[in-house]
Amino acid sequence: MAASKPVEPQSGTGLPRWQLALLVGTPIVLGVGAVYLWNRSRTKERKSTGERKTPEGSASPVQGQDGAARANREQENMSPLDRAQAAKNKGNKYFKAGKYENAIQCYTEAIGLCPTEQKTDLSTFYQNRAAAYEQLMKWAEVVQDCSQAVDLNPRYVKALFRRAKALEKLDNKKECLEDVTAVCILEAFQNQQSMLLADKVLKQLGKEKAKDKYKNREPMMPSPQFIKSYFSSFTDDIISQPLQKGEKKDEDKDKEGEAAEVTGSSGYLKAKQYMEEENYDKIISECTKEIESGGRYTAEALLLRATFYLLIGNATAAQPDLDRVINMHDANVKLRANALIKRGSMYMQQQQPMLSTQDFNMAAEIDTRNPDVYHHRGQLKILLDQVDEAVGDFDECILLRPDSALAQAQKCFALYRQAYTGNNPSQVQTAMDGFEDVIRRFPKCAEGYALYAQALTDQQQFGKADEMYDKCIELEPDNATTYVHKGLLQLQWKQDLDLGLELISKAIEIDNKCDFAYETMGTIEVQRGNLDKAIEMFNKAINLAKSEMEMAHLYSLCDAAYAQTEVARKYGLKPPTL
Repeated sequence: MAASKPVEPQSGTGLPRWQLALLVGTPIVLGVGAVYLWNRSRTKERKSTGERKTPEGSASPVQGQDGAARANREQENMSPLDRAQAAKNKGNKYFKAGKYENAIQCYTEAIGLCPTEQKTDLSTFYQNRAAAYEQLMKWAEVVQDCSQAVDLNPRYVKALFRRAKALEKLDNKKECLEDVTAVCILEAFQNQQSMLLADKVLKQLGKEKAKDKYKNREPMMPSPQFIKSYFSSFTDDIISQPLQKGEKKDEDKDKEGEAAEVTGSSGYLKAKQYMEEENYDKIISECTKEIESGGRYTAEALLLRATFYLLIGNATAAQPDLDRVINMHDANVKLRANALIKRGSMYMQQQQPMLSTQDFNMAAEIDTRNPDVYHHRGQLKILLDQVDEAVGDFDECILLRPDSALAQAQKCFALYRQAYTGNNPSQVQTAMDGFEDVIRRFPKCAEGYALYAQALTDQQQFGKADEMYDKCIELEPDNATTYVHKGLLQLQWKQDLDLGLELISKAIEIDNKCDFAYETMGTIEVQRGNLDKAIEMFNKAINLAKSEMEMAHLYSLCDAAYAQTEVARKYGLKPPTL
């Protein structure tokens, strides 16, 4: 869609990006490679989803008075450890009966009786007492006892997980994440309960940090290639069209090579001139001049300014401009429809799909023959997993503009996705044939080759996918995203880590503002076990993120990597690496 980053389809695991999006935050953020390698290397999986509620050790049988007296006589001849175990068993009996205060007294007795050198038993007694405190919702006591248990037995999964849950209740997300990360690694990412807690905490941390960071971030203009790709997704857009004859004078550049003067003193026309010269940093200020002077191009200037606010990631500033254009009922309908498309795309980035859908539907109502409306609404429908409706929109776009190569390619991708997820081989082949037809009819459409390459990779046709990425690079040598995809392909196809990293480094060399390249590099460094390097890459991507939602996702990745560094330092635990 208009305000979205370009499609980023391929990951190192061979899953398309739209599938990976469903997994973000669970095993993925704890290390994509870790989960992939664990799952690949294990022939049997044991997944546990049961709650860890009960204390450890058996409960003593219920005794009568005679039995109790006999037990007391026997205790006098027992070792301190045996007496501690007996107290624990008595505590377990009370625990199972729901008498948690009594259970705590027994576990406390067991802790006092247990010889200090019996670390495993002592850790169990502390963990059992923590379980009783948990039932009473005494979270600070749970943390304290679990910490004692972990100090005695650093890889004690029950104590680590119980402490993680208590830390979450105490709103200590950072330490909660460290504990649950350790649990996930110790359990080889096989326990759904611990992975869901990791997912929950990572998302909360990501949202909290992104909210603060995004509010105070410095707006940053993306690369010229990104801006050109963005505008190329519109075909019926007044503000992206070149200056018309009569709108500019003969060029009269001074020694400094400044922009040519344009007719009159129109800020909007100057902004358009700067667009043609790729002098994007001056566009917002020139549009502001047009708006403040109440010039004849006020509506166009508002829309162009809003567009560049979106491009630099300032949705807060963009929305009032878009609102004004949408409500200008005497303005050109093309401007209003374009503003609705962009506001709808913005809402989708903000995870407000209902508002997004309303804007796209309104755009279709006021400008029924605008192919851009159907093209971008089709992309929205793909994100909402409404593939049939997406195909219908792409068909409408193609009907209105048969030469729309982008819509043709994205329709094929929608059909392919539907067939692939539905496990329908014949429809998959039909979609693949459709891609062949698109690249034959539109050999200059880089997006067609890129989307076809995604499908080919899914189908394990790596050699041909590589050829498609080469075609993309030939057509758009300055498109950093393609180098990232090609690099990921080398990792999956040939396990060639050096070539993969070389290509992703090339992407950063071409466009040092490519957040996708830094994110991918960080993910690979997590897989390699280079966590400090991974954190550095994620932080670079965070500073380049174009939306709060993207930033939250990147913070989740960064926090997961940081948690792994702490777990490695404290417990010597690391997930498998490449």
